[in-house]
Amino acid sequence: MFTWIQRYFQRHFGIICVLVLVAMGIPLIVVFAPSDGIGQGGQKAYVREVFGYNLGSQQDQARLFGDANLSATLQLGYADFNSDQLQQYAFQRAAALHLANERNIPSSTTEEVKAAIQGLRVFQDESGKFDAQRYESFRATIKGGARFSEADVTRVISEDARAEKLRKILAGPGYVLEADVAAELARRETTWTLSIAETKYADYNPNIEAETDAVAKFFADNSFRYEIGPRVSLRYIDFPAAKFLNQVTTSEDELKAFFEANPLRFEKPADGDTPAGPASSADFELVRNEVEAQLRLAKARELATREAAALTLAFYESKLSNDEAVIASFLAAHNVSLKTLVPFTSQEGPIELGRSADVTTSGFKLDEKRFYSDAIPVQNGAVILLWQETLPPRMPLLSEVIDKVTADYTETEKRKRFVATGKKIQATLTERLAAGDDFATAAQIAANATGVTLDVKSLSPFTPSNPPEASEFSTYGPLETLKEGQVSSMIIKDQKGVLIYAADKQLPDLTPSNPLYKRTRDQIALTTARLGVSKYLEQLVREELERSMPPQS
Repeated sequence: MFTWIQRYFQRHFGIICVLVLVAMGIPLIVVFAPSDGIGQGGQKAYVREVFGYNLGSQQDQARLFGDANLSATLQLGYADFNSDQLQQYAFQRAAALHLANERNIPSSTTEEVKAAIQGLRVFQDESGKFDAQRYESFRATIKGGARFSEADVTRVISEDARAEKLRKILAGPGYVLEADVAAELARRETTWTLSIAETKYADYNPNIEAETDAVAKFFADNSFRYEIGPRVSLRYIDFPAAKFLNQVTTSEDELKAFFEANPLRFEKPADGDTPAGPASSADFELVRNEVEAQLRLAKARELATREAAALTLAFYESKLSNDEAVIASFLAAHNVSLKTLVPFTSQEGPIELGRSADVTTSGFKLDEKRFYSDAIPVQNGAVILLWQETLPPRMPLLSEVIDKVTADYTETEKRKRFVATGKKIQATLTERLAAGDDFATAAQIAANATGVTLDVKSLSPFTPSNPPEASEFSTYGPLETLKEGQVSSMIIKDQKGVLIYAADKQLPDLTPSNPLYKRTRDQIALTTARLGVSKYLEQLVREELERSMPPQS
């Protein structure tokens, strides 16, 4: 997974630069609750020194988290990490640099910085080698204008190289049990020869009778799934776009510009042997009428939205109270009327307005005090919402949701029977293989016995360290416990039931004489050592935060 992410972002290096620039252009400011004694509570600014940073200072926060953000992005090659991950990394980075100062770890030399740059994933090509062109492109992007300079980047890389020296000292050689090396080597380098039987869930259609008592019991046992959430009852003022169409004019240049900006929205008609399909730039005349209709509708919607916005302004300026008579008088004076919406939930918006997400969100922001919305564009114009009441959650009667409950019951029973069928297939395969049948024959007998279709395939020998196609390897979780000659339980994945037969299993050489043994041992040692360092730094951060906590007043 990590390799895929790395390769993906290396192919899109320009995007990486943008992410770095955006991330650094708006420094991440972590706002601590006043109860923590950090940041600002009311008018009081707290001073809280943590590894040389004052967490009560926005400037120090920006430096702490901004440097960590840039550091992580350069090292990982992408900027897809959340604020919690960044905060944890920022504090551990600060702790490492603080320790480096205490232990008099020398500053990074020019050669060390150069080596560190060449080891950063953001500057590596798909093979993992340093790409000078990527590095120069990054430098050019910085010089083109950013909130940080090349000197800032060099400083962060230099600090990271120094922190890495500290981590290596703390890590030591790493502690590894010989049994762990053998287990990891067996997991990664065992040679497997597998046969696979698959059946599609969509093709499995058992006869399930949804009897009344069974459906009622299912509803009672799963009633929480059918609770109707809070609903809002609204009325609305409609501003249909059709009312404004006669005010709309278009020019040929506007039509062409609208088409060129949205060519895939239009479909050219079929012509003889040429089927209908998306229009291209050369098809303007063929779809001109549709282009004009859509542009006129878009302009009419703009006019409808403007008129709706003007009325909301009049609502505001009139300082209307949420009184039925007052509202009725106001609407009559502006020659508009109200329509009613069926109460709806936040998951399912009003069907009368096309389940519009904007309408749904706005509707649930209204209440007795804020009883009217802003102008909201909808598919056929614009609307203003007026709140009536918010209805509490309720449990429906079975009769109200019978179709959904029946469908859910049927699907649940189907899945149960599918799992039971998988167990029967596994048992039949195991029995027939023990009797001497080959896998294809055994699978056919199992298919006949269960009434399903089994697709069978065999894979060439492979090791988990050098697996077959990723799409196939994703089904091989059972290999951790599967023994030679065994058939796995059915795995349900991607709407398929998959059973795996271990036709052959060859363990690698698990003695130290195997060249892979030392490599595996070194990898485990490195992981163990780094984990130990991370835990140590995590403890230092926790102690430092506790030590610097201001006394409670």
